[in-house]
Amino acid sequence: MERITVGYAFCGSFCTIRQSVDALRELAKLDLNIIPIMSQIVYGTDTRFGKAEELRQTVTELCGHEIIHDIPSAEPIGPKNLLDYLIVAPCTGNTLSKIALGITDTPVTLAVKAHLRNNKPVLLGIATNDALGATAKNIGLLHNTQNIYFVPYRQDDPIGKTNSLVCDFKKIPEALQAAQNRTQLQPVLF
Repeated sequence: MERITVGYAFCGSFCTIRQSVDALRELAKLDLNIIPIMSQIVYGTDTRFGKAEELRQTVTELCGHEIIHDIPSAEPIGPKNLLDYLIVAPCTGNTLSKIALGITDTPVTLAVKAHLRNNKPVLLGIATNDALGATAKNIGLLHNTQNIYFVPYRQDDPIGKTNSLVCDFKKIPEALQAAQNRTQLQPVLF
């Protein structure tokens, strides 16, 4: 039996990147072929949460593949049917909204569009400060979109950041297994 190939995409919720890398580390322990994907911002931006070069090195070592980080490299995902599943974690409000509206101007959004053309599951791990604000309508659209699944999520700071939602990165392997069965891991809100 052929190994399952999973795309693992990072977007710019920099404060959650470490949790996402931890989830990727757990997936790497499974017998999966993992193709890393990064938005240009994540690929090239140093922040107070870490250096871009260190992140790229860690992710490349965990996956054993070079990182897809530009539009031309992401485009073949659909036509060549490169992935069985695609995970976007963290998935920012910006990326989530672009996916909901069909905007494909980053490597991550193009990877999602290219993968969905093959009628295969995409798993979104939300991490955004405006999820219950401007992004809420797009979350609703995607909950009602075929082949889109969510890692269970919650308010991470209901008092200080009332519109913020973050997924439970530890549930990514379990949510992927549910998506493989074409079901949404429950409860979505915890």
